[in-house]
Amino acid sequence: MSKENIEPGIYKHSKTGNFYRVIGVAKHSETSEELVVYEALYDNPDSKLWVRPKNMFTEEVEINGQKVPRFVFMKKE
Repeated sequence: MSKENIEPGIYKHSKTGNFYRVIGVAKHSETSEELVVYEALYDNPDSKLWVRPKNMFTEEVEINGQKVPRFVFMKKE
């Protein structure tokens, strides 16, 4: 996944295996920080819609000693 471009579509969270629909990238009204807006595609009692700073969405995380993307693009809708 390019750090510059996040396509709308279905993504899988590498740690949990949960699926999300990325709606798009928004800007914070005060700081202009780019935030990814996404929807949980499973029953999440905390919230259906989420935002995460774009740099966090695209960063690599360590799982079982391996560096992997936090979210993996699966398909367009």
